[in-house]
Amino acid sequence: MEVYLGIDVGSVTTKFAVLDEDNQLVTSLYWRTQGKPIAMVREGLREIARRLPPDVRVRGVGTTGSARYLAGAIVGSDVIKNEIISQAVAALKYVPDARTILEIGGQDSKIIIIRDGVVVDFGMNTMCAAGTGSFLDHQAQRLNIEIEDFGRMALQSKSSVRIAGRCTVFAESDMIHKQQMGHRIEDILYGLCKALVRNYLNNVCLGKDLLPPIVFQGGVAFNKGIVRALNEILEAEIIVPPHHEVMGAIGAAILAHEEMSARGNGTGFRGFNLSDASYRTSSFECKACPSLCEIAQVFQDGKVLARWGGRCDLWEGVKP
Repeated sequence: MEVYLGIDVGSVTTKFAVLDEDNQLVTSLYWRTQGKPIAMVREGLREIARRLPPDVRVRGVGTTGSARYLAGAIVGSDVIKNEIISQAVAALKYVPDARTILEIGGQDSKIIIIRDGVVVDFGMNTMCAAGTGSFLDHQAQRLNIEIEDFGRMALQSKSSVRIAGRCTVFAESDMIHKQQMGHRIEDILYGLCKALVRNYLNNVCLGKDLLPPIVFQGGVAFNKGIVRALNEILEAEIIVPPHHEVMGAIGAAILAHEEMSARGNGTGFRGFNLSDASYRTSSFECKACPSLCEIAQVFQDGKVLARWGGRCDLWEGVKP
């Protein structure tokens, strides 16, 4: 069995996807990064190996996400791509005529505009948590509600209350005030969903032309309350594709398949068992120009595997 592996390492979750020669999903993995990307990548590889037949052959590996260079250095990635390209490639696999992609993750959110199968514009929010999944996580914890139950409870709302969602601090204060006024939890939760959607549309999507078909992916797409709020506010059908939570990893695997088909040589994949190696990361300040960029580097058993970072590509993938 020959497969292609995609790994999407974000600040909140780490995702794995294994595709066959026809780019059909064989297995996937979605779990929290817990602030330990190296440990999660290593454990994830072991779990994926347990799910695959022993004679499987990995023909190519792609990495994406905020820690894509780190993950790529550790696993021996054949292709490293940003989240925009990976998310778009995966979305077009499941919705070939998609023209707008909404993606809300744990720590950031993005919009991707596609015309005739080509990415023509995008927007991202990496600065404010008020439009991301961590915003919902925090409020669910405060209300002592499992995040898995959040969407189901929000769908029960008959009359949502308006929550000030421009800022997480103001939103929390407003929610407490609405609770003290006696509003139902379900109405407050759905009001929070609508606040997140308004914040997302007014910031990330500002100035963008959101044309259908509109695809909604990312971990927050599990929340049916958010899907309902998007439907109501945009007055358009929102398509949640299968495997929406691992779309970045699926896109990375597809890109690895394309790269290896064009290249024709062997993969750089280091194997599923990385448990015997010792990894550590550090950084230093590049003094090649006045920008003084911080350059990250990862070591394996005391030797530099790769370096990256900065405004230019001086250190991208460089080894000493």
